[in-house]
Amino acid sequence: GAGAGRLHPPVSQAKPSMAPDHGSKVDISFAGRFTASAIAACFAEITTIPLDTAKVRLQLQKKAVAGDLAGPKYRGLLGTAATIAKEEGAAALWKGIVPGLHRQCIYGGLRIGLYEPVKSFYVGENHVGDVPLSKKIAAGFTTGALAIAVANPTDLVKVRLQSEGKLAPGVPRRYTGAMDAYAKIVRQEGVAALWTGIGPNVARNAIINAAELASYDQVKQSILKLPGFKDDVVTHILSGLGAGFFAVCVGSPVDVG
Repeated sequence: GAGAGRLHPPVSQAKPSMAPDHGSKVDISFAGRFTASAIAACFAEITTIPLDTAKVRLQLQKKAVAGDLAGPKYRGLLGTAATIAKEEGAAALWKGIVPGLHRQCIYGGLRIGLYEPVKSFYVGENHVGDVPLSKKIAAGFTTGALAIAVANPTDLVKVRLQSEGKLAPGVPRRYTGAMDAYAKIVRQEGVAALWTGIGPNVARNAIINAAELASYDQVKQSILKLPGFKDDVVTHILSGLGAGFFAVCVGSPVDVG
């Protein structure tokens, strides 16, 4: 009898961790979330930056082309990428990769790393059941705004490096690299210049982040209620596809201009 009594506490202590709610209550620390998010975001940055560089050149050309009678130099996203590679070498498509990786470590890490803690803060400690969509949107908006407010200098330096096209012979580059750009901007324009464009940047990234993370969370919650689905890679991929589609729909109007 006494022996059996001693067995009870460990069994009852083990019970909560053995009973996953939706299968998604694995408790990952903020450092764990931040690191995983930053690594994933950096991998995405390395693969997509050539198209991003082309997009920056196209957007800058649209602003400049009004008074230019020669006609546009860059045509279409892939055409622009091809022109950059031909004129400046393929490596030029990865201009801005260093500040791009700085950006993803800070912005990617914070926006996703802080999402769960901020969401928990908004619903309150004693909340039971599904988190309302409004709270997910609020959490995504908050973490997107906070993350880009911290990461704004990396965005600024990235765009400045990407925007520098082919130079005439003998003309020196404006910046030799990312660290040189940070230092020169502070020295020549002041520390506050690193936060140029902070208003539109916060608005755009907060909206896109809210759309992406809230829709991911909502799609995942809905999938897990379907028979046969559990919290595994398939569910994560489906949720990611849903979130990506929704974020593009919401983000495109915000991202133009």
